[in-house]
Amino acid sequence: MSQQTARNTKVSSSSSLFLRMKKNWELYLFIAPAFLYFLIFQYGPMYGIQIAFKNFTPSMGIFGSDWVGFAHFERFFHSYYFWDLLWNTFSLSLYELAIGFPLPIILALAFNEVKNGFFKKGVQTITYAPHFISVVVMAGMVITFLSPSSGIIVKLIELFGIHAPAFLTDPGWFKTVYVFSGVWQNTGWGTIIYLAALSGVDPQLHEAAIVDGASRFKRVLHINLPTIIPTITILLILNVGNILGVGYEKVLLLQNPLNINSSDVISTFVYRTGLVSAQYSFSTAVGLFNSLVNAILLITVNKIAKRTSQTSLW
Repeated sequence: MSQQTARNTKVSSSSSLFLRMKKNWELYLFIAPAFLYFLIFQYGPMYGIQIAFKNFTPSMGIFGSDWVGFAHFERFFHSYYFWDLLWNTFSLSLYELAIGFPLPIILALAFNEVKNGFFKKGVQTITYAPHFISVVVMAGMVITFLSPSSGIIVKLIELFGIHAPAFLTDPGWFKTVYVFSGVWQNTGWGTIIYLAALSGVDPQLHEAAIVDGASRFKRVLHINLPTIIPTITILLILNVGNILGVGYEKVLLLQNPLNINSSDVISTFVYRTGLVSAQYSFSTAVGLFNSLVNAILLITVNKIAKRTSQTSLW
């Protein structure tokens, strides 16, 4: 009797789902392109992850290659460069998070307080503009500006009688150059989300605060900032979940044999071993390890945020 009831319930839920889909077919048709995109281009290629557990040979194909289990992971974990790559990636990401994450928040709060429309739009345009410069061009500009012989920043430093450090060749300066060039390029663009959140602040809260004698700084601190805390939390979760996801493009463009001790991260190592050295299985194993660590961090930080602030991705 219970099995029959369960079977009837299953049939009923299936028919109910079919009726809902039939009734709202326009909505399902609307999301179909995005669904197919992720299915074909994001989830479809994931079958290739299995080469991380095989000794992949292109002539034999994925299914014809020999299975080696966790041999490539063990090789990576026991290699002499494992901890160096991990430290370079973590330190670069944490440095970028510590400097680059708060600045759009501060800039958005400042923009929100500017009442002169012409000045506000002009400054916003200036800060947004670097975002539209490609990574290749941006890296070329950084190299040109920091050139020891003709770089404009180096010349300005020397103008004050200070010996300019070797920004491009000193391993100790690589992370600073990488992070602050990223701040220059992306800080203005990052304010857009926070400005959108600030637009939802109830003006009556500010009016009541003014009546109570609150200064502009106190109104920003106690009205504007708490309003965007949920947005800050969500973006912080996403940033922490991508802490090992340092892209190889900009690092590779700024990298040279003299700063490689500080600039070699997991993504550049995967590029070098996979595409340059054709060690496809080994590079896939390293990339899969990187993705798993990011996923674990994302889930962990999301749970912590959900318990502490009741704000989370899911």
